[in-house]
Amino acid sequence: MLKPGSAEGQPHAGTGRFISGVVEGFYGRPWTMEQRTELFEREQKWGLNTYLYAPKDDYKHRMYWRELYSAEEADQLIALISAAKQHDVEFIYAVSPGLDITFSNPKEVAALKRKLDQVKEFGCRSFSLLFDDIETEMCPADKQTFSSFAHAQVAITNEVYQHLKEPETFLFCPTDYCASFCTPNVSQSSYLHTVGEKLLPGIDILWTGPKVVSHKISVESIEEVSSVLKRAPVIWDNIHANDYDPQRLFLGPYKDRPTELIPKLKGVLTNPNCEFYPNYVAIHTLATWCRSPVDGGPRDVEMGEEEQDPYYSPQKALTLALTDWLQEFMSKEQPGACLKKESSDEEPMQTDMGEAAYVPGPGENPLYTAEPLTLDDLKLLSDLFYLPYEHGTTARTMLQELDWLKNNSQAAAVETDKTAEWCARAQQFDDLCDGVVQMFNRLSNAPNRSILYDLYNYICDIKSGVGLARAYVKTLGGQGRPSAHVMNSDPEPWGFRGGLSGEFQRMLPGHGNRDLFRHPPMTVVYSIRPYCPEDKMEVQRIFREMQRAAEMAQPPLVSDSLSEGEISPSPQCALVLEDEIGVCGYALALVDAKPAAVKIQGAVSEKAFEEFPSLVAIQALPRVTDPSPAKRMIGQLLSSIKSSGSRGVFCELRQSDRRMFDFYSKLGSFKPIQVDGLPQNVLIMATSL
Repeated sequence: MLKPGSAEGQPHAGTGRFISGVVEGFYGRPWTMEQRTELFEREQKWGLNTYLYAPKDDYKHRMYWRELYSAEEADQLIALISAAKQHDVEFIYAVSPGLDITFSNPKEVAALKRKLDQVKEFGCRSFSLLFDDIETEMCPADKQTFSSFAHAQVAITNEVYQHLKEPETFLFCPTDYCASFCTPNVSQSSYLHTVGEKLLPGIDILWTGPKVVSHKISVESIEEVSSVLKRAPVIWDNIHANDYDPQRLFLGPYKDRPTELIPKLKGVLTNPNCEFYPNYVAIHTLATWCRSPVDGGPRDVEMGEEEQDPYYSPQKALTLALTDWLQEFMSKEQPGACLKKESSDEEPMQTDMGEAAYVPGPGENPLYTAEPLTLDDLKLLSDLFYLPYEHGTTARTMLQELDWLKNNSQAAAVETDKTAEWCARAQQFDDLCDGVVQMFNRLSNAPNRSILYDLYNYICDIKSGVGLARAYVKTLGGQGRPSAHVMNSDPEPWGFRGGLSGEFQRMLPGHGNRDLFRHPPMTVVYSIRPYCPEDKMEVQRIFREMQRAAEMAQPPLVSDSLSEGEISPSPQCALVLEDEIGVCGYALALVDAKPAAVKIQGAVSEKAFEEFPSLVAIQALPRVTDPSPAKRMIGQLLSSIKSSGSRGVFCELRQSDRRMFDFYSKLGSFKPIQVDGLPQNVLIMATSL
């Protein structure tokens, strides 16, 4: 098969081969020399031909661009450039002087030439000057020499290009490298027009598309910018870049770039995830895209409904990539195993095979056997970490189902015509969540630990998020114990998205309006009103539902009789909580609880009742996920009790009722007290008024 961009293979704009490959241009820890060599092996295998060296955190590439490489650094670059040549990959060295260069100073230009001359001595023959992500204001000295920022950049780029004897490949990255940066637009941008008119024709220009991270790149948009630049651009594609968000990883296919672009471009370089090993899909699918026939070749007749390109199917390309990736997951050896591996990539412990294998005896636990990773697991992984503007199919389904289950939670609380459907969909959602957990378990046991370690933080995070959603749906359906965090304003740190950045975002207007799964914001309105006799049945229902869910049993408590309606609450000492569905909580009190305690429990502690004569009972259904209404309700109730002359209040809890124990504890005023004669599993908490 012909390589993409060879003279006989792909038609494309301009002369020379079609540039295709990878740019290491992200912010963050650069890849290791071993990983880069492994990349060259993959590029050669898949028919890609270029590697652009531009790691933002290589000090001597950007921040200290004037400094020459040391002897040790030189040896590494020489080996890397040699490895690229061995695999037929063009090594392009990029330098980014724009942070602090004075364009009009000849010494600065000389320093830049000296730096590139050194790299040329290493065997590099292709170069790039990058002026991205810098301030656009020129210093006073440059303003005296150049009429504009574009003129300054073009002048130094042309001079360096000619100093290097006009290499066959020389790339220029403009400061306005995408349409959204252009003022007022692409066609009227004076900056781009200057670059297009003044930059020497042998220099190619990098372009990211409509945006820094472009959702789609159309043929029309490329024709427009090509007209202004007077040459076809090389796409620096950030569709798989994740350096702007440490919680995101992109494992979806290269897509939303029609193959009709290929003849209109000089090339495409993907700037992928910061983590090296998860980039298998991004690079593999780009290679498939580059190999697509565009003029009279066979069409893909098995396209999905959402796929419009007749020559390239993202889903088929994804399946091919994941199938190949699965083989790497199942192998302990890396393709570049001949290289010295870093200690962090080695497995921490090996089993001593000299010992006889342990065989469990009768009645003992069987040995744990790890299930092998499957292609379906990797498809699910890709769905969960798809692309910046799009979730995968399974992820979208899970979000849609959770949204429906939330919006129709009344069907779980009260028998309606949707109750059966709610239960069925809740089970389906639970099955999807379980699939994520099983995928996590199989990934965690995959032999190739290097890939796993790059993925681990991400899959742990999604497993945690899915677990919270799963528990929430079960709570809505009344399955199992109500979660302790439902009425808890101080959850464990894994129960919320933390960090200062998250705090800032939640304070800003419009937070969440760019979620990929969009729905109107929902605000539950609660009302607190006095209890009336007609509420007795609803209070009983809530009490029995929560008793059943928590599997609570004997011994009987005074608060049980109060909630069941066997004892009436004191006047002005009973409240109910309502939402849009109906009564969802209550707070009841006995100002003088001693007579009821004597009747129900027999012996009582005289001392305890002297200090805390009043009893409160509060409960709320699991759908009340905000603890604030319950706090307001008990606050009003305590105020009424105090107005009745009481000096203190207590509540009765079974030790298994962790949910209500957490609620009272977080109020801050209720503390456990010692009471003689209490049954073993009963706890008393009290507060003075």
